[in-house]
Amino acid sequence: MVQNIQDYIGGLNWGYKVELRDKNVKYINSYGEIQDSHTIKATNKRGKEEMITTDKILVATGERPRLPEIPGVEHCISSDDLFSLMEPPGKTLVIGASYVALECAGFLVSLGFDTTVMVRSIFLRGFDQQCANIIGNHLEKEAGAKMLRTTVPVSVEKLESGKLKVTMKNNETGEESSDEFDTVMMAIGREPCTRGIGFENVNIELAKNGKVIVNDKEETNVENIYAIGDILLNRLELTPVAIQAGRYLARRMYGGSDELMDYVNVPTTVFTPLEYSATGYSEEAALEKFGEHSIEVYHRKFWPLEWTIAGHDPNLCYMKAITRRDLPDEPIIGLHYVGPNAGEVMQGFGVAMKAGLTKKTLDNTVGIHPVNAEWMTNLEVTKRSGVELQNSGC
Repeated sequence: MVQNIQDYIGGLNWGYKVELRDKNVKYINSYGEIQDSHTIKATNKRGKEEMITTDKILVATGERPRLPEIPGVEHCISSDDLFSLMEPPGKTLVIGASYVALECAGFLVSLGFDTTVMVRSIFLRGFDQQCANIIGNHLEKEAGAKMLRTTVPVSVEKLESGKLKVTMKNNETGEESSDEFDTVMMAIGREPCTRGIGFENVNIELAKNGKVIVNDKEETNVENIYAIGDILLNRLELTPVAIQAGRYLARRMYGGSDELMDYVNVPTTVFTPLEYSATGYSEEAALEKFGEHSIEVYHRKFWPLEWTIAGHDPNLCYMKAITRRDLPDEPIIGLHYVGPNAGEVMQGFGVAMKAGLTKKTLDNTVGIHPVNAEWMTNLEVTKRSGVELQNSGC
């Protein structure tokens, strides 16, 4: 499996190089450092330097896994390393509760490995917290991962046996404890690759966390220098988002377009054992931006047809639509779906959201029976009503 994954990644990289060549894009495999707003120094792996002059500079350097400053962290791996291991990971501790952490934990559990997830505070920060908790609870109670809640690592020690002794602290009780693992994977987030690339030479404005501050046109505070992707402050850290933003930027630069990237109506999926997909605002973000009296939350539980005979928990799956109740036809500003094939379900609704989906349009849409997405067209119960949800099945 590991070899197949590495071959696949290698094939992707090769395909990108071929595509660049076919598009007459010059590819320089070197380390770039900005000298001024029109000059970049490129240093290759042999140390040879080349000065490149340019009209515009676009920085899209992405992020790398962040590691905590604790003793023994060098014995840990990151998600980048997980699929390069030469031996099975064995008993594994996943530190973090991001989508990377939960996806990797779900993957390991599905292969039968003893897996523990260490959660400092909340699941899936930045996502709808009601749905995030459903995902985290399912990973623990149904999939079989162990959870260490409100806990942080203190140190990692490699024992003579080769095992890793992890000392940890519970933030609520203050108590320290320890356990031994074969593998410890850090997934506490990623940090932007914005250091050491010459930003200080042109005084690019950075946030405290190293992210680049741009306007809605992806322009930095320095003329001719742009930035896109995961290094941007307060933007979604998703590959398709960076690709789309790059397309729009190129069209504005050279195609006469004025279209801007929409960073709100972006469908995305967390590929945990029970999938979660969303587009638009989370309930928390909608409440903060528009206020409780301006939004309505329609929601329901549902029971997939293929789960009924198999005997799965009928209360696991959930969906909600967040609307602007203060506007005509109730425009939908957020859709959330927890259940099987979440990504496939949400991709189509993502198109509808971009087209200005309203609750009235959703209600007037004929559902496909008997699929899970059908229930999106029949959301009647609101949170405001206080009616207790009953699960629905075919």
